[in-house]
Amino acid sequence: QLQLVESGGGLVQPGGSLRLSCAASGSTLDYYAVGWFRQAPGKEREGVSCISSSGGSTKYADSVKGRFTISRDNVKKMVYLQMNDLKPEDTAVYYCAAGPNYFCSDYMSTIRPNDYIYWGQGTQVTVSS
Repeated sequence: QLQLVESGGGLVQPGGSLRLSCAASGSTLDYYAVGWFRQAPGKEREGVSCISSSGGSTKYADSVKGRFTISRDNVKKMVYLQMNDLKPEDTAVYYCAAGPNYFCSDYMSTIRPNDYIYWGQGTQVTVSS
């Protein structure tokens, strides 16, 4: 059973940066795509970014393109989300999740929470002055 734990959230001022980490244990991460999702109060969970099992393919929601960068290190069983130029609307609980590689491929136009199987518990990101 794959287990995921997020870390790196916190309070940051607008324009600031944070780096979220997703640590995997219990099983190999190598075969899974990993996505980052977020959920703000009163809103549905939305896909932010995903990365294929090899790291060769990445996707981003339009709202974060050019500001967020996803990466992974399969040896360390870690996935990262570097978030720059943060805005108040980025405030949310951020989750990482693992799922079949197909769902982070060129066949998919969006990053859909229901396609991912294993989930972390989330980490709060608050962007406020």
